[in-house]
Amino acid sequence: MSRVCRIILIALSLSVFAAEVRAQSFTKPCAKTITQQEEWVRRSVDLIVRRARAAYEDEKAEKAYVRSQRMIANTIKQCKLAENAEFMARYAEFGEYIRVLSLEHERDHELGFEVPDKVYFAETETFVTIPDFLLNPEFLQAVRRFETLPKAKAWLRAINATRSNEKQLLFLSFESRHLGTPDTDDSYRRLLVVVPGDPDRNIPEKWVQFGITDPGKRIPVRNLSVVAVVPGENSSKIYFKDYFRTYRRNGSVTVKGRWELGYGDDNCVKCHKSGVLPIFPVDGSVSKDEMVVVDEVNRRFLAYSAPDFGRYLDPTKFGPGLGSLRATANAQLTGTSCASCHQPSGLGSLNWPMDSVLISSFVEGGRMPLGSNLNELGRTKLYKQLIDEYFSIDSKQPGILKAWLLRKYVR
Repeated sequence: MSRVCRIILIALSLSVFAAEVRAQSFTKPCAKTITQQEEWVRRSVDLIVRRARAAYEDEKAEKAYVRSQRMIANTIKQCKLAENAEFMARYAEFGEYIRVLSLEHERDHELGFEVPDKVYFAETETFVTIPDFLLNPEFLQAVRRFETLPKAKAWLRAINATRSNEKQLLFLSFESRHLGTPDTDDSYRRLLVVVPGDPDRNIPEKWVQFGITDPGKRIPVRNLSVVAVVPGENSSKIYFKDYFRTYRRNGSVTVKGRWELGYGDDNCVKCHKSGVLPIFPVDGSVSKDEMVVVDEVNRRFLAYSAPDFGRYLDPTKFGPGLGSLRATANAQLTGTSCASCHQPSGLGSLNWPMDSVLISSFVEGGRMPLGSNLNELGRTKLYKQLIDEYFSIDSKQPGILKAWLLRKYVR
């Protein structure tokens, strides 16, 4: 090994050691006085917001964010701050925020819910089961590849021929602008089937989405997801589940929960703040005769009341979301505030944790905010201002997240 390489390795070792020392000094000793606690909370808020923004903008920064979040949570636990009534009275938002952020990093809490994943799936099973007719072997074979989608759609039309008008299935194939499937990051093709429910009998409406293999590709996409909605007057109950299809050598296809198969799961609400998501397909990916279905499913989405995740998650504990300040950037640029729709009694606040691909594609792609007519430069400026406004840790003009955590947030 050359002398230069040894020097570099020593320097790297010293930097890691220094980082560990800083981390230890950050958490010890426990803050005792109000002044010490206030300083520790302020530094913790700056750290978690700064690391959250880095993770939002680059997934490579996720590990550093998680380490910071765990370090703060460990300090709260070791110093018994959650048991300190006076501390929690002063910093209730901060304390609860760190606790709910920590959920998805606990063993068996990959969904990020208050209960273990096993409990959630057991309690919600009746809501997220796949309708039997969508598990028909002939249909499952047809829906696996792009080239056989016409056969799958013909099969669905035959099902509709046996149903009354109010029970008609809505279905379309499209290419998503946003996210790949959980099993194939670069797969964006979907077949969506909306199966009507019966709110009076507590039977949910189900948005069943099949990942579809791209044209010419042989390796099949496995994912199949269900978002179930039980509409109510003031809120709509929302339930999630991902399934994987297994393709057997004998040609059969079996379907089982992704979690039950041992593949883990994701934090659903990170992307699904509103429960189901509106459909904004890639231009040209929807046939002319199915464009009317896009309009219909989006009208149905807008007709749902505020998303309610029940006892499993209270999204308000993550604070206000993008564009929720009175003098918000997007209101100045477009005359429309994100929070006019994205707030607790509406479509749910766009708060951290959230997915940057989804948010940026909606804003910079010109789909949000509704009613805006900005050019490309204006949309880019709007998106940057929204992110700056939310994640800023400036001491004089803190962003939405920092201000809320420190109780300096004003609508």
